Amino acid sequence: MAARELFVWYRVRRDRADVARRAVIALQRSLRDRWPGLQARLLVRDEGERSTWMETYSLPAAGAGGDDGMDVAIEAALAAAAGPLEGLVEGPRHLEAFAVVA
Repeated sequence: MAARELFVWYRVRRDRADVARRAVIALQRSLRDRWPGLQARLLVRDEGERSTWMETYSLPAAGAGGDDGMDVAIEAALAAAAGPLEGLVEGPRHLEAFAVVA
């Protein structure tokens, strides 16, 4: 199985952006502490009163086969760690996984 990367997108109202940003940074820091080498980013597309946010997560393959990456344990930890974002996010958080092919 090819390595996977995770993408989580959702919307945040402008009046909640500062608190939400701090919560996401803390969430990503805690995941990086738990999984050394984890690469996490936060991307934002400003749309006026609300914006679309995208968290990206990847973990470079540790083995020669290249079949490591974002496994179901990390995916579950990411979902569990998102609790502090409840009430800050407008609508659901959408998690999508993509296989790395090149």
